[in-house]
Amino acid sequence: MKTLFLLLLTTITIGYSQTDEEAIISLLEKESATWRAGDIEAHASCWSIRPYSRIFVSTADGNSIDVPPIMMINPPENIIGQGGTSKNSNYKMNIAENHAWVSHDEESTTADGITNYTYEIRILEKIDGDWKLVGQSIHPRKID
Repeated sequence: MKTLFLLLLTTITIGYSQTDEEAIISLLEKESATWRAGDIEAHASCWSIRPYSRIFVSTADGNSIDVPPIMMINPPENIIGQGGTSKNSNYKMNIAENHAWVSHDEESTTADGITNYTYEIRILEKIDGDWKLVGQSIHPRKID
């Protein structure tokens, strides 16, 4: 308990604040993890569905899916919580005031050990001081 108090005191004393880049990466990592864990409430907290929200997913066979955004906050039980892990890398960001777009690579491994690779574009807005996802686009990529 004493260590926790000192950590909190140090944080307050130094005035540490998370940068927008750090906050966005933290949000994206949380969103990926909560989807796989099946934590619907925590996953929904990463999103703010707007009238203009869109989620486009390209499939490996060249088709695309226009996913209803409501699925990010109220997903069917059979598609969330399938386990596995993900690792995001190669973050590139454009942050302008309360809007941001981020591209990154994702390596996802299913609970059965199958690994998939995607390029992802994420659209975010800062709402009441917190970054939230409002849209995304996901595209498969091959690893040579």
